[in-house]
Amino acid sequence: MNPPNQTMVSYFIIIGISNVPELQLPIFLLVLLIYIIILGGNMTILMLSCSDRQLHTPMYFFLANLSMVDISCSTVSLHKILLNFIQGDRLVPHRACMIQMFFFSALTFDEFAILAVMSYDRYVAICNPLLYRIVMKQKICIWLAVVSWISGFIIVLPNNILASNFTCYKSNNINHFFCDIVPLMEITCDDIAILQIVTFTVGISLFALLPFLMTFVPYIFIIIAILKIRTSTGRRKAFYTCSSHLTVVILLYLTFSFQYFTPKSQRTTESSKLF
Repeated sequence: MNPPNQTMVSYFIIIGISNVPELQLPIFLLVLLIYIIILGGNMTILMLSCSDRQLHTPMYFFLANLSMVDISCSTVSLHKILLNFIQGDRLVPHRACMIQMFFFSALTFDEFAILAVMSYDRYVAICNPLLYRIVMKQKICIWLAVVSWISGFIIVLPNNILASNFTCYKSNNINHFFCDIVPLMEITCDDIAILQIVTFTVGISLFALLPFLMTFVPYIFIIIAILKIRTSTGRRKAFYTCSSHLTVVILLYLTFSFQYFTPKSQRTTESSKLF
């Protein structure tokens, strides 16, 4: 028999952003607007990258891959909150929840990996411009993209296997708008020590630290190279080629750090969902 207040579950109830009935329509419209902007912006990048021959360069090839990851990750995380309002059903089968968590985690790492590859691309373009066409030739770009896509699904597999083997929960209410590892760990009554160790070793070293170093170390050399440029026009042009990428990287890492690396005592569920 299960201990008191513990239960086996075959489905979860997704609480969503808010339980207040009056806020459901405004939240739905806001999320729908955000999702349409995400789809519209990324689809525009994809169409332009494919149709304009002048954009058939490594930088735009990786940008197109980043757009595909962004569309996929947003669809995985936001689709349930949209379906909740349309269908009026917040239930998610256990298996579907595990699948959503797996794909969200994998696609999130893929986003970090592609951003790291884009940093390397900018490093070669600015620090070794004469070798750019040799180093970043088509076969190498395709290989880097394939590795970036596959690596996320391999790295997050141990965590998701452990999480999917939880046998009992204090509640089947997930206080989030999609199935994520943190709110799932908060409601399980199983021993999560092994999962915490795996999350710390694999998650910190491979999921966070490795792409972080691969992303920001090239920027150290890029900044040094830019500072060595004698003309202000040249420095401005060099900085312009990587400023948008660096902005996205900083925003993504700040959001990710607040979401998963803030001490539990300082993190609330509501602020986590907002971020």
